[in-house]
Amino acid sequence: MTDAERQVRIGNNEALFREVNERMEQLNRGFAEISDGNLHVVCECGNSTCVDQLVLTIEQYEEVRSDATQFFVKPGHEIPSTEDVVGERDGYLIVRKKRGIPEQVARETDPRS
Repeated sequence: MTDAERQVRIGNNEALFREVNERMEQLNRGFAEISDGNLHVVCECGNSTCVDQLVLTIEQYEEVRSDATQFFVKPGHEIPSTEDVVGERDGYLIVRKKRGIPEQVARETDPRS
């Protein structure tokens, strides 16, 4: 597998988890407003077998979603070859895809664009 193919595979895995979280966010938003005010989402790392969950506020979720190249990952799940850590919060990291193929895949698969 070439480096470019690996970057695309990782990007597609992360995009899939982002899409799952977008759908969960729509379902959870109503429940969050009447429960603890938090959203429960899955880690958006490039590991296709990861099922770790993260807990965020609606505001934290929207902050990251405002940039198509950003994702939520559990600490230790970041992939330095395709992304940079741009924020650290309680229980999760915010990563931004690097320029080139990783950024392109993130933008092309953004469910909000």
